[in-house]
Amino acid sequence: MSVIEVQRDLVELRNLLTLAARPKVRQILASQTEKLEAELESLKAQDGVRESSDTSAKVSRENSAFDVKITNYAWDQSEKFVKFYITLPGVHLIPADNVKTTFATRKLELRVLALSNKNHSLTITNLMKDIIPADSYHKVKADTVVVFLRKASSASWSHVTELEKRAKEAKTPKPDVDEADPGASLMNMMKQMYSEGDDEMKRTIAKAWTEARDKQNTGGGFDF
Repeated sequence: MSVIEVQRDLVELRNLLTLAARPKVRQILASQTEKLEAELESLKAQDGVRESSDTSAKVSRENSAFDVKITNYAWDQSEKFVKFYITLPGVHLIPADNVKTTFATRKLELRVLALSNKNHSLTITNLMKDIIPADSYHKVKADTVVVFLRKASSASWSHVTELEKRAKEAKTPKPDVDEADPGASLMNMMKQMYSEGDDEMKRTIAKAWTEARDKQNTGGGFDF
């Protein structure tokens, strides 16, 4: 008999006890009530042992798993959210409590515990822009966790983090600046624009280049 069933029987017995008038009947009902109360305490103690055992087993599984950092994910955005898609086969089969997310104004942390004997984690700091932690959340789908970051503003994100943005800018070649010879600096810039431009751009630059060279030959100097 389950705890709930015993509790229901006790409620009914106590109701009958309040209605009974004859001493013998009240004695029988009181005796049966005491027996059920003892049985209820025993069942609760057994449930407590099972719950403690289940909790210990869960903690043991989490502790025996080894940690793995998540490095691959996809992302996109809408006006309100930046969404991350993390593929983890079987993630929809583990307890919902094993998938945890925490958020700060510019931080995301995802932990997936005891999945295939691994504790998976994804931590992203220094996000591109501010988010609203209280309105951010995650959803578990088939083999995938989707994390929703609520934007603090509707501005578009060019990168996930500020660090990625700076790294991209650092790789972008910049025209050489020659303060001693502005003309040489300008020519270098024109050459770079020519090499990177489309056909129309190349025709325009070639024309301007030719005209500038003609003026230089006649003593007019550069004039773009």
